[in-house]
Amino acid sequence: MTTASIVQRVWNYCNTLRDDGVSYGDYVEQLTYLLFLKMADEYSKPPYNRKINIPAKYNWESLKNKSGAELEAHYITILTELGKEKGMIGEIFFKAQNKIQDPAKLYKLIQMIDDENWVVLGADVKGDIYEGLLEKNAEDTKSGAGQYFTPRALIKAMVECIRPEPKKTIADPACGTGGFFLSAYDFISTNYNLDKSEKEFLKFNTFRGWEIVPNTARLCLMNLYLHGIGDLNSEPPIERADSLLSAPSEKFDYVLTNPPFGKKSSFTITNEDGTQSREALTYERQDFWTTTSNKQLNFVQHVRSMLKADGKAAVVVPDNVLFEGGAGETVRKRLLETTDLHTILRLPTGIFYAQGVKANVIFFDNKPAAKTPWTKEVWIYDLRTNMHFTLKTQQMKYDDLKDFINCYNPSNRFKRKETERFKKFSYDEIISRDKTNLDIFWLKDESLGDLENLPEPDVIANEIIENIEAGLASFREIVEGLNNKQNDKS
Repeated sequence: MTTASIVQRVWNYCNTLRDDGVSYGDYVEQLTYLLFLKMADEYSKPPYNRKINIPAKYNWESLKNKSGAELEAHYITILTELGKEKGMIGEIFFKAQNKIQDPAKLYKLIQMIDDENWVVLGADVKGDIYEGLLEKNAEDTKSGAGQYFTPRALIKAMVECIRPEPKKTIADPACGTGGFFLSAYDFISTNYNLDKSEKEFLKFNTFRGWEIVPNTARLCLMNLYLHGIGDLNSEPPIERADSLLSAPSEKFDYVLTNPPFGKKSSFTITNEDGTQSREALTYERQDFWTTTSNKQLNFVQHVRSMLKADGKAAVVVPDNVLFEGGAGETVRKRLLETTDLHTILRLPTGIFYAQGVKANVIFFDNKPAAKTPWTKEVWIYDLRTNMHFTLKTQQMKYDDLKDFINCYNPSNRFKRKETERFKKFSYDEIISRDKTNLDIFWLKDESLGDLENLPEPDVIANEIIENIEAGLASFREIVEGLNNKQNDKS
């Protein structure tokens, strides 16, 4: 069968299960378990003959010849027992549950997977199928899965600017479904003629990620595995944990990340009267410049702490990180002093699945301690003013970011030229601004006062939604803060 026909079969069955109320997320999850078992089975046979460490009574062969209630019961047992195993197997099946309630549908899904030889398919083919499912899942806005899926065009542009090299380490403290790792893997594989040791390092030692949500961590592991990163018996490159809880135990050459949206970290507590309330979570870290409950500012501090002395970072941050006072001003000043914060990309609205997000990418290089600030000038590229994108009808594509990449000049960023959208600002200019505000823009919005240049109605509608969502998010934080103060008084 052709790649296209395999993809079509996978999609068609997904739609069949959707009619039964199985979400894209649940479908991808079940596909993950079954694909993993099937590929492990293929690897255990000639010509591979690998030791896969899955007990015979819980392997693929034990599953595919059962049907009805017996199949459902055995499948649930497999999920439970394999979740107790160590290594990659245990991580994939951690707290796994059966979401397909109709045994006949489960049987059909197993047969569909059994009909293919997945190991012989190229990593790009298997990966494309899985990435497509993850993107489709991200589009299901009600599930909230979009917050774990960064637009791939943006990721590719960030990786091309950073230009990761072989035999160097890459980390993501909020790795979602693994998009940055896959793009970096492709970049290194394509742009370098790797020898055997470099290929081994790329497969097993390059990547390290953290993901706090178990289901998302599972999807990330499978995504990496299908793309050829790690194997059945290797130590998982992803840790199921809140990366902000403690100082990093190792340093990395590169950090590429899009931390979760939302300013506050919080946790739920149950009060004595049985009611529940949410409390702001503040991370007490000696290595942080300032203590704050602002999750985004904490991630910026954490990323800097993860870097080697000459490490490089590219981080997606919301606008508030560039202008917020108090802790925000402290973080910006220290970042300008201790690193070379050389580039900011102002992102357009309408590109993220979480609405109401106005975001940027900050690029900075870590530096050793010095008496004078390391940042001499900050280059800002405005991809927001007069740029209009939507998730459905006018998606941002890689070509839309090519001019930024050219202006960034990855081969030698010290030889840059100013353009209409790309301007530089000296350290003295920035430090003299109120609160060291980095939210700088200069282009005139052509749609203001010019009816001929108004965007399409759907673009205007989406921008209105973005602004309303952003406003609501701010009001929620104000109300949450007032409630917390009220609780403290009582």
